Amino acid sequence: MLNLLTFIFLLNLLTHGNAQNEASYPYRRCLTGNFTQNSTYQANLNLLFSTLSTNGPPTNRFFNTSVGRSPNDTVYGLFQCRGDVTNATCRTFLATATRDAERLYCPLAKGAVIWYDEIIFRYSDQPFFSIITSTPNLRLLNLVNIDGDKARFNQLVMSTLRATAALAASSMGELFATQMANFTQDRNIYTLAQCTGDLSNTDCGECLRQATNEIPNCCTDKQGGRVLLPSCIVRYEVYSFYETSIPPPATPTPISTIPSRPLLPSSPPPGERRSSTVLIVAIVAPITVSILLFVMGCCFLRQRAKKRDSAVKEDSVVDEMTTSDSLQFDFKTIEAATNKFSEENRLGEGGFGAVFKGRLDNGQEIAVKRLSRGSLQGSEEFKNEVMLVAKLQHRNLVRLLGFCLEGEEKILIYEFIPNKSLDFFLFDQEGQKQLDWLKRYKIINGIARGILYLHEDSRLRIIHRDLKASNILLDGDMNAKISDFGMARIIQMDQSQGNYTSRIVGTYGYMSPEYAMHGNFSMKSDIYSFGVLVLEIISGRKNNTFYLSDLAEDISTYAWALWKDGIPLELLDPMLQDNYSRNEVLRCIHIALLCVQEDPNSRPSMASIVLMLNSYSVTLPIPKEPALFVRSKDNGNTIGSDHSSNKSTKCSVNETSLSELHPR
Repeated sequence: MLNLLTFIFLLNLLTHGNAQNEASYPYRRCLTGNFTQNSTYQANLNLLFSTLSTNGPPTNRFFNTSVGRSPNDTVYGLFQCRGDVTNATCRTFLATATRDAERLYCPLAKGAVIWYDEIIFRYSDQPFFSIITSTPNLRLLNLVNIDGDKARFNQLVMSTLRATAALAASSMGELFATQMANFTQDRNIYTLAQCTGDLSNTDCGECLRQATNEIPNCCTDKQGGRVLLPSCIVRYEVYSFYETSIPPPATPTPISTIPSRPLLPSSPPPGERRSSTVLIVAIVAPITVSILLFVMGCCFLRQRAKKRDSAVKEDSVVDEMTTSDSLQFDFKTIEAATNKFSEENRLGEGGFGAVFKGRLDNGQEIAVKRLSRGSLQGSEEFKNEVMLVAKLQHRNLVRLLGFCLEGEEKILIYEFIPNKSLDFFLFDQEGQKQLDWLKRYKIINGIARGILYLHEDSRLRIIHRDLKASNILLDGDMNAKISDFGMARIIQMDQSQGNYTSRIVGTYGYMSPEYAMHGNFSMKSDIYSFGVLVLEIISGRKNNTFYLSDLAEDISTYAWALWKDGIPLELLDPMLQDNYSRNEVLRCIHIALLCVQEDPNSRPSMASIVLMLNSYSVTLPIPKEPALFVRSKDNGNTIGSDHSSNKSTKCSVNETSLSELHPR
């Protein structure tokens, strides 16, 4: 019997040891921007990999460094091993990651994020240390559904993950925690949360909150799921997937694991045993209650302070703007940069005024949006756009560099995007030739990630309300950048269904029916606009070209008719010929039809859309028929009746933005 037990123990040790020292399958995202072979950047990148491997993991299994002196050639790198992995195993994983990163995963890419089960490894030409990074990201799920009470299972998953995240964010050192919760008599839920070691406890908590909130969007009813962000990860499974014998070094021992009685060399008499138990309870109980009350009080006060600070910030935008020297430009500077707003520098007309190209004294190119004095966008709308865009930082959003507010002049200064807007290419016969399927698919993904950031990943929940081809700008690498936030609305963090407004703003054809007809807008309004935009990108045709045609009422009903007839690829732009991925095109059409369904609740969230675009393991639901508008063809104007209030809603057939805006 003893020999049998010894054999089982050694077999388990060998099996576990081999698993611990073999890195899992990596998931990866390559960042934009490439370097050239034998360049200084490549030399610095190789030196970074060598430095990371040579230094080995310190006690908290985290290390970050940078290599290079020139800003253009500096490489920043970071690795974080999972908290239950030994230092020796971490060193092995790190050697594997650095060896294979450039050679196998992202050749010639200036940056990448690579996730193993046991390690986060990332590098970039942009500094990212101590900054919460939520993109690129991955959502992975176990395709098997859970048996039993699904509602209770989902609730238990979220409550346990949130508790695990709170424990990780409050720990000292590793920012790592695991927990286990009992679902049924023979089935448990195992959870894990971890941040990279460069984050503060507060930032770790915010990152894990973002990651945990993504779980319902990907993994409802599933036996397992995980969300991988560059700065943190959360995961749950119905089996133990982490090493339980190596506890996080800095995590305090929970009160529930303290022995119920002191370990004595011999058992005391029954009377003394009862007295000891009573004494322990009398001491521990008040302390526990006091700690809980203290923590609850702190949380309450902190929440109140946040709400108060938020209200103060929103009510005092002008004060913030006038003291933000780093963002405020002098009018003379902008006038000189644009050669006094000369016609040769005019890029076009936006929703509220002209846009000019400019060049600052330091050589930086800028785009200047000068609001016309007759524009209906007043100070409130201007403040709205500044307040929003200044707080938004994402690769798929146009970056606001500053503003100018002098007298009647209201000016916004953006980064200059060289390739103009999407409609310039998409609806032009010559421009279409530059948009092969790879570029179109990349643009669709970029727009989706940008909207996901607005809806869920930014510090605010933002509804854009005017997504259309002319508001999607393309940079030098044809990356999509969403612009024009003058009509955007902030909604509460816990509010998914939006608001009502009596003033409809936006562009007809892109507006969802519930918004155009009744003024109800939500994040699902943007989803509808995204669906129309995807159909335009696939077909190369404007939505309004179908109006009054014999084909269909609009592009959505045309795509639906082709879908029902089993010939959806007839929608594809003939310019693409045979140079496209059939599966990708069909999947994009399918997703677009899900987005333009009449019932807002039937439309997917943007997190689900990003997952659908990037994972073929996700089964897409069957779309329902798109919404139809009731139109009036009087003098070419399109009117949607608000049946609830007998008001008429003004819309525009020529796809120009409506200029009425109801400020917050």
